[in-house]
Amino acid sequence: MEPRDIEYIAMQWIEAFNARDLNRLLNLYADDAEHFSPKLKVHKPETQGLVKGKDALRDWWKGAYLRLPTLYYKVNSLTANNYRVFMEYTRTVEGEPDMAVAEVLELRDGKIVFSRVYHG
Repeated sequence: MEPRDIEYIAMQWIEAFNARDLNRLLNLYADDAEHFSPKLKVHKPETQGLVKGKDALRDWWKGAYLRLPTLYYKVNSLTANNYRVFMEYTRTVEGEPDMAVAEVLELRDGKIVFSRVYHG
């Protein structure tokens, strides 16, 4: 894939996430995709920060939307190569200070196979 194609998928990810469209979001992922987040360690310690598969991703994001009904991501920058994109975005939640977040999406055959979130 070309970097512009990877960036397009990243923007689709942001749009689906902000629209709370779990089906659209999950369609961007491979069935066996893995996701790592420090927030998983806090809210689902049994995962040690890592979930695997679309069902686990659906459960995680559904819970996040319930906990944070005003959660929204604003893209600051995207940097892509032929199989990975580094996204920098601002996480906003009403009543909380904004948080700078970085996330890496790794793709294979046009689907996200691994994602990792970085934040304070």
